[in-house]
Amino acid sequence: MATVEQDVTLGRIVGTPVERKEDTALLTGQAKFVDDMSLPGMVWMAVVRSPYAHAKITSVDVTPALAHRGVIAAFTGEELADEWQMSLPCAWLPTEDTNQPNHRPLAVDKARYAGDGVAVVVAETRAEARDAVELVQVAYESLPALVDPAQALEDGAPIVHDDFGTNRCYTWALSAGEVDQEFANADVTIKERYRQQRLIPNAIEPRGVIVQPFPATGELTMWSATQIPHIARVTLSMVTGVPEAKLRVVAPEVGGGFGSKLNVYAEEALALVLARRLGRPIKWIETRTEGYQATIHGRDQIQEIELAATSEGKIRAVRAKLTVAMGAYLQLVTTGVPLLGAWLYSGAYDVAAYDFECTGVFTTTTPTDAYRGAGRPEATYAIERAVDALARKLGKDPVEVRRLNFLRDFPKTLASGLTVDSGDYDAHLDAALQILDYDDVRKQQAERRKQGDTKELGIGFSTYIEMCGLAPSRILGAIRYGAGGWDAATIRFLPTGTVQVLIGTSPHGQSHETTVSQIVADQLGIGFDDVEVLHGDTAVAPLGMDTYGSRSLTVGGIAVYKAAERILEKARKIAAHQLEVGENELSYDGGTFSANGNSLTTKELALQAWTAHNLPDGMEPGLEATYVFDPENFSWPAGTHIAVVEVDTETGAVDLVRYIAVDDVGNVINPNIVDGQIHGGITQGVAQALFEEAVYDEDGNLVTGSMVNYLVPSAAELPSYEVGRTVTPSPTNPLGAKGVGETGTIASTPAVINAIVDALSTRGVTDVEMPATPERVWRAIGEVGT
Repeated sequence: MATVEQDVTLGRIVGTPVERKEDTALLTGQAKFVDDMSLPGMVWMAVVRSPYAHAKITSVDVTPALAHRGVIAAFTGEELADEWQMSLPCAWLPTEDTNQPNHRPLAVDKARYAGDGVAVVVAETRAEARDAVELVQVAYESLPALVDPAQALEDGAPIVHDDFGTNRCYTWALSAGEVDQEFANADVTIKERYRQQRLIPNAIEPRGVIVQPFPATGELTMWSATQIPHIARVTLSMVTGVPEAKLRVVAPEVGGGFGSKLNVYAEEALALVLARRLGRPIKWIETRTEGYQATIHGRDQIQEIELAATSEGKIRAVRAKLTVAMGAYLQLVTTGVPLLGAWLYSGAYDVAAYDFECTGVFTTTTPTDAYRGAGRPEATYAIERAVDALARKLGKDPVEVRRLNFLRDFPKTLASGLTVDSGDYDAHLDAALQILDYDDVRKQQAERRKQGDTKELGIGFSTYIEMCGLAPSRILGAIRYGAGGWDAATIRFLPTGTVQVLIGTSPHGQSHETTVSQIVADQLGIGFDDVEVLHGDTAVAPLGMDTYGSRSLTVGGIAVYKAAERILEKARKIAAHQLEVGENELSYDGGTFSANGNSLTTKELALQAWTAHNLPDGMEPGLEATYVFDPENFSWPAGTHIAVVEVDTETGAVDLVRYIAVDDVGNVINPNIVDGQIHGGITQGVAQALFEEAVYDEDGNLVTGSMVNYLVPSAAELPSYEVGRTVTPSPTNPLGAKGVGETGTIASTPAVINAIVDALSTRGVTDVEMPATPERVWRAIGEVGT
């Protein structure tokens, strides 16, 4: 059963809301981001970008730019063609016949989206480089644009990549059970179609890169605002031909990512080869306009979902079919993003049969890739909207239908094939209903309707599950993902008793230093401030699989935990040797080994291990351990989120008046950090429901190209969140922890839209397209009234 009590009993600090170690440097301006850095002799890079979404490039002349003040060099795509050993990488080709475009850092034959790079300029200052970009003369022959994935496979649609002869990138399918039979025998079926609009990640820090060459040795160091320094090192070595051993990648402080920095970008490859060519440090910082055009976008898919159910509301089968915009090219995991939700279109519900199909299509738009939640929010949206549609058709309460269908008796294998390790979905549903005071809010809703109030009240539910951690490696290999799911940590006691921890994940707001310090301090019995956490530098922490998919604690953090266990194993041997007792005679508590009234602390043993004066025979000096952890299963957080909205039926305006979130993320290391992650995730999900949408016109121009018309909500548009927690510890790791970074985003979008539809249900409204702007809500009311 779920409980609000922690099951972790590691010691003094785990489970407590200690203050973040990271805050002092960030709040006082001492933290160093890429744009804070300047190197002697450094020059600036700027990219010439296509103003057309789809156009043949007939000529590129950089000569006028070369004559501009301060310009050192300028190159076309053709002039740099020999620098590339391979295309920019896509690490996830779902099928053997996936069409993978030849994606070079600069386009040569065609520009395929507005913002596609076609030339590059290097100058002494940023202003000179940006001015010179305007002087590069590019001749284009405009071609028809393609911005709607629904039209990509129609006869006569413009072909984005001529050599494929089609806009189909791949089709991937999964089926289990007697789907057709279940639908044929069903008492009731529903079929819904939803559109996941295109989103722009909007990390607070734009992308940026600096590359310093060392011509004498052929080495290069790259500082990049990236989530993936280790993966970037491997892939950029493959793209540029720089030997991996001579390439150091550093992720300094990184200001947010939300998946947008889980990529290997053209500008990183360009900066590397230009620094190598010119022998000078190169710097590039994107403008916010470039960020909207050339940093990946998220979502952009059309979903069809069908449910087969009994007259009581028991769901027997689910069918889901997706058409997903890849954009113009494949970025690192573009193709795999929708597949991360492929197993989850049945949600938190126990169904007998399951069918999923996804077709990825090319469009003349910015490439899509991972955006917070990556496939899981899309799946949750579809099933949670569909469950509400089923409840309406049956005339049942949406709570009743959810409860009837919940997964139980864990571990539980889904119809789609994955095994959910733990959970108690009734517990978090009950907790959320209690916080809401559900019956009372339903009474308020009925009273408003009785009085003919023009401001309708709506209640929306979302009961979600999430597979996160992106591991184990064997499963990733089975679905053709090009990297492993493991992660690594090294713990090193220094002679003075302080500890260095080298981790393979690196933060961009997740508080890794604090969380890791809590784990290590508790296990090794040392002070929280005696732990130094090093990350994000491939020369310092060379082993790692980086940060994405809510894996930093459940994979990277467990590597830390296990490395600490190895430290204690060695420390126990040294203590037993020096205290002249058997290892099993020693007790260990809070950093102290004791036997027969004598004791040694881990700090004392660290010095003993360093001096090596009295170690067991054959033991190496030092107190250091490395552990590489590859879990046996994903971790499976779950929860119930409830949105309460007020909809003005005269104007269409939606006011989110309450938001309740009860999540089960297993055992919690730091409650404040977990709450912060949930709050941020909810905000981004609410933003998709009510505010954000990347819009292209028919010519492929990004209409929402700045924050003037791409609406990012502020605190003023949001309520205070009411957050609760239940705990079912994960059995897949010794901390009992589950991922948390994406749960809020996964749950919140359908909760809000379900609430709007619930508010308007007596008026016949069954759907409102996202984002649910006042105009769209007003039109939805008007359409059913005509």
